[in-house]
Amino acid sequence: MCGSRRKGHFVQSPNAKTTSSFWVFASFRCQYGQNNYDAYPPPLPNIERKPEYLQPEKCVPPPYPGPAGTMWFIRDGCGIACAIVTWFLVLYAEFVVLFVMLIPSRDYVYSVINELCSTCWPSWPWRPHCRAMLTDPGAVPKGNATKEFIESLQLKPGQVVYKCPKCCSIKPDRAHHCSVCKRCIRKMDHHCPWVNNCVGENNQKYFVLFTMYIALISLHALIMVGFHFLHCFEEDWTKCSSFSTTYHGDPPHLAVLRGAAFLIFTSVMFGPQVHSICTTKQLKKEERRWAKKTKWMNMKAVFGHPFSLGWASPFATPDQGKADPYQYVV
Repeated sequence: MCGSRRKGHFVQSPNAKTTSSFWVFASFRCQYGQNNYDAYPPPLPNIERKPEYLQPEKCVPPPYPGPAGTMWFIRDGCGIACAIVTWFLVLYAEFVVLFVMLIPSRDYVYSVINELCSTCWPSWPWRPHCRAMLTDPGAVPKGNATKEFIESLQLKPGQVVYKCPKCCSIKPDRAHHCSVCKRCIRKMDHHCPWVNNCVGENNQKYFVLFTMYIALISLHALIMVGFHFLHCFEEDWTKCSSFSTTYHGDPPHLAVLRGAAFLIFTSVMFGPQVHSICTTKQLKKEERRWAKKTKWMNMKAVFGHPFSLGWASPFATPDQGKADPYQYVV
């Protein structure tokens, strides 16, 4: 059906009576493997199905229309620049902590302990950031708005499914079309330029861990800078590194501002993310009503089942169990 326009197709079940029929309203244009479209068709009417005409086979979504092993990466200049700036600031903060506050310090126990912490902490956000950026957030396969696939959904009487004219695909509940990724994303929360990707069903855990680790790094840096300023003030700035004086530059002052800004920003992102997971709310508000689960069940749906130390590990892929990606009861 790709590359063609079809309207008002009359589909009749071979086992039904001759007077039993229904109409399928579909008019779309498919372009597989492309992220930009020269023209979009106007919004289409909803596609309604009656179960007595559907096949009894279990719904199996079509395979992802791309080569196996293809890495997910959004070619967006703004997102790539934001990701580079993020890691530049993290590495610069590491430089200030090590070469301005720890290495010049004469308290070796204090320096070693905090150097281990400051060296280990920055390595933790790399993994969740990369996985949040390079993981498919839950893109709906393109071009699955076919008659066969719609019939295989086994919809209830009066149930309506929605079609995205831009992706040429059936949109599951809680799926939204991202104008940057140019795909419909399941359980889309928002598109984050700092990870150059959408935050959706498959990578929300990594985004939450990324914001949490950055917040902890920022808090640790602020505490370190506070102790460093207190020590320099007591010594009248005579035993401090040349970087610490106002005459030779002020990286610690910048570290305070940057650490405070990062702490506030990531805390503002981390808190609402956890709250939205527990309460099943989204930044993109919807008019539909959803069956509520417990907070614990919602957390396991994102971080994996059962509860384990893997929840806090960016190396562990969450095991969300077997679920129909086109049936969301949240």
